[in-house]
Amino acid sequence: MYKNDIQETNNVLGIEAARQCIYNELDESFESYINYHHLSLLCDRMTATKKMVSVFRHGINNDNIGPIAKASFEETSEMFAKAAKHGELDELTGISSNIMCGQMGNYGTSAFNVYLNMNEYYHQDDDNDDVSSDEDENDDDRLMKIQSEINNEKNSDIDEIKKSKMKNDNTVEDNLVALIAKIGEKITIGKTKTISNSSSTNYQYLHTVVKDNLAKLAVVVSLETKDQSETVKNFGKQLSMHIAASNPIALDSSLIDKEILDKEQKLITEELKNSGKPEDIAKKISLGKMNKFKEENALLTQAWVMEPKKKVQDVLKELSIADLKIKEFYRIKIGE
Repeated sequence: MYKNDIQETNNVLGIEAARQCIYNELDESFESYINYHHLSLLCDRMTATKKMVSVFRHGINNDNIGPIAKASFEETSEMFAKAAKHGELDELTGISSNIMCGQMGNYGTSAFNVYLNMNEYYHQDDDNDDVSSDEDENDDDRLMKIQSEINNEKNSDIDEIKKSKMKNDNTVEDNLVALIAKIGEKITIGKTKTISNSSSTNYQYLHTVVKDNLAKLAVVVSLETKDQSETVKNFGKQLSMHIAASNPIALDSSLIDKEILDKEQKLITEELKNSGKPEDIAKKISLGKMNKFKEENALLTQAWVMEPKKKVQDVLKELSIADLKIKEFYRIKIGE
């Protein structure tokens, strides 16, 4: 049995039955050349408030959907004037209102936040460190560990490291050659760094840990302060992770190498030269791009990874530790 009296269907069988009745009428009227999902969405909108609403301005705009969403449907100026007259508030909970304001709404991938439990993350790294044992250690693992010890003794002088003798009375360089011959892969000492300061504390972060303090990316950051609280320790660990993710060039924009700045300036100049913009405007754009480059590549002015609306220097200031300073940092990655 089928009845096309939608109001009576709603009164007797409820809003779901009325929705199906509306869909049947629309489907028959459009002869099914409109996709099912379009018609279904329209029916849902007409019955979402548990009563039937017409799909034109006198129907939808009577719903409590906020003045901005109402303004998106046929009567823009009238809706804004009415909202201003009555002091209406729009909390921007809908899709249309957020799109009109050019911002992300509380829907889709924006309907939730991603939370990283830092404590669990650190413990996970500790667990990974405990997995390996000396029995599992191979030749290249041992060689890297011994080289790290020698590196500290030779203060990161690569030439001196290569000449240094290991326990088998062969130099580091000779042992490298022997290992290359054994495994058939090229191995070189790329970058080395020693951070030593009696007045500061070093914090490290290892990313993609292979085995027992061996990783594909490592960060060391040195903080100077007399405060040894958990707050400082957590900041040191988080700052190390930030450096791993953001890859800053220098601590402050004034410390960025001139050669890097000149190279970036050359790229910007070439880009603007090909754009055909007037010289005075091109100079202003060039200045803005260079300032942005400095800001994004200096650690203190970078957006804080854990809370991008803040900069690293803002987070440092919020800790309210007067003598806390970032002395230096170093980021090293295989292949760079």
